Amino acid sequence: MQIISFRSHFSRNTLLLMFFVALLMAAIAAWKYDLVATVYFRDQLTATGWIINGAIVVLFILGLLRMIAIFLSYSREEQATARFVRNQEEELEDPLHGVPSDSIIARRFLVMERLHASSTPIDQGALAATLLANESTRTSFPKYISNVLILTGVFGTIVSLSLALLGASDLLENAVDVEGMGLVIHGMSTALSTTITAIVCYLFFGYFYLKLTDAQTNLLSAVEQVTTTYLAPLFVVEQDTTLYEFTGLVRSLQSLVKQMQESQKVVARAETRLLDAVDEYQQQAARGQQEMSTVVRLLRRGFRLPDDEE
Repeated sequence: MQIISFRSHFSRNTLLLMFFVALLMAAIAAWKYDLVATVYFRDQLTATGWIINGAIVVLFILGLLRMIAIFLSYSREEQATARFVRNQEEELEDPLHGVPSDSIIARRFLVMERLHASSTPIDQGALAATLLANESTRTSFPKYISNVLILTGVFGTIVSLSLALLGASDLLENAVDVEGMGLVIHGMSTALSTTITAIVCYLFFGYFYLKLTDAQTNLLSAVEQVTTTYLAPLFVVEQDTTLYEFTGLVRSLQSLVKQMQESQKVVARAETRLLDAVDEYQQQAARGQQEMSTVVRLLRRGFRLPDDEE
């Protein structure tokens, strides 16, 4: 029975959810294409909106690609950890059978094996902290994108409102200035589009960034559970562990002494019976010798043979 509790398909399921949500958003955008085209493409007096929205989308895609790569890596790590646990449950001779040598759990096993072979004390807390620090560096870029996305929307809004103010200034200078009015409308439209883009990207990216941290926690928790349950009894030697093993050894010796005492009693009883049998045999031999002597004397008398004494 497997005693390690972790979700071995968490990262894969999160990726599937990500693709499903992306398809759903694309379907909604296609359904409301006229509204999307009105906000983003029509009546654009300047390229400001396209530039800002394009920058937001590029940051979003870069962060998303990095996040997908990490999810795929964690999915492989989860499968490797599950395979290692299965090897332990089946008590295979090679614990790393079918486990990639570059996986986290394989590296943890090899490190603990090397430290144990060199008689070096193993600090599981230090190993866990090192692993956590190493994995945290992998999510630094998605974390940066998650923090920056909403700020890009604010930046786009500020720039767009600046355009609108320029248009309002021209409109106030000239009582009838169609271009100034158009610039005001364009600035307000650009502010709306950049804000919508940043918010939508932030909501999507922020949710799956949280799922990424959950996947990382799930994997690291599984590695530490495997270390505590399977690897520590093999490689970690502590005072409490030694005392417990010594206590077990004393109990085994006590049981062995009891068995030896019982065996000694059995041997003593067998020895007593053997001595009794020897005594009985000697008595029977003596009686047989006396009877044989009597038969010999009777035969000599019957055949009138001289006795040896004569």
